[in-house]
Amino acid sequence: MSKIVIEGGLLDQAGEILAQDNDPCTVAVISDDQVAGLYLERLEATLKAVSFQVFHFVFPHGEGSKDAATYIQILEYLADNHLTRTDMVVALGGGVVGDIAGFAAATYLRGIKLVQVPTTLLACVDSSLGGKTGIDLTAGKNLAGAFHQPAAVLIDPKLLDTLPREIRQDGMAEVIKYACIRDGSLWSLLHEEAAPIQEIIRLCVNIKLQIVKRDEFDQGERQLLNFGHTFGHAIEQCSGFTLSHGKSVAIGMAIMARACCHQGLCSKETMAQLILMLEAYELPTRTNYSAEELFSVMQSDKKRAGASITLVTLRELGRAELYKTSMPEAFDFLREGLRT
Repeated sequence: MSKIVIEGGLLDQAGEILAQDNDPCTVAVISDDQVAGLYLERLEATLKAVSFQVFHFVFPHGEGSKDAATYIQILEYLADNHLTRTDMVVALGGGVVGDIAGFAAATYLRGIKLVQVPTTLLACVDSSLGGKTGIDLTAGKNLAGAFHQPAAVLIDPKLLDTLPREIRQDGMAEVIKYACIRDGSLWSLLHEEAAPIQEIIRLCVNIKLQIVKRDEFDQGERQLLNFGHTFGHAIEQCSGFTLSHGKSVAIGMAIMARACCHQGLCSKETMAQLILMLEAYELPTRTNYSAEELFSVMQSDKKRAGASITLVTLRELGRAELYKTSMPEAFDFLREGLRT
């Protein structure tokens, strides 16, 4: 299992922390142009201070860069700088950076060491953990990828202080997801007016690590982490990725909660509480896309298995269940969730 460190001010100690478990080697820092301007210089300084040789590759920010072209550019960069199997990739950024840098680390020389340094709330609580890496294809999101556990995940909550409100909201969608599927104490914490972000991160990390430990390769329990994502990914793709991942997942959770309520799987109170929580954190709960538009995109969802798909249903706050169903029945869920 990965080494996880959560501490304010961690960025400037990253070199010392990594030197505890690694001999001096070459480090390729992968980041995007927004994050690099904020944190790259500090990260490189702490790595060089303990004798790591450091190179960096920076690409344009945004989901549009999580594609095959950028992935190949990163691989070529690693090869041009002669990284070997004893060297490492450090992903400095949010979910897009972590996914594509992780996929490059998983496949370059058939796998080299990866370290995640997440800089968004969403990456801190979710995408930097658990070893899922990948890129998008024209047909859909995250359709090419690999499982590649990071050697370390260094989480510095102070990096979140610079986040725009909208990016922080995206992360809160994933936090609410964890509260829905597993943890009542987290749900209670979210009601606090000034909930401590480090404690929120710690609770989310613990939930994910427990689940991943039992089901690393996503064959069963780990699929609970997809709550809101099946419908959310469809919304995200229909928007041409102009609607963010977090907001798309928020709508996806609301759709599923409504569908579960209409199907008698959860109470009206449970549905209402989730929607009120999403709205309290200024997250959307509805979409203008039709069931037919969203279902068309769902045909390429990586969670499909032949003619069936596993949905994550909400039974009560803190308890979700997997529901394997046919694609036509999944369409019925979607249609029910879109109606008032």
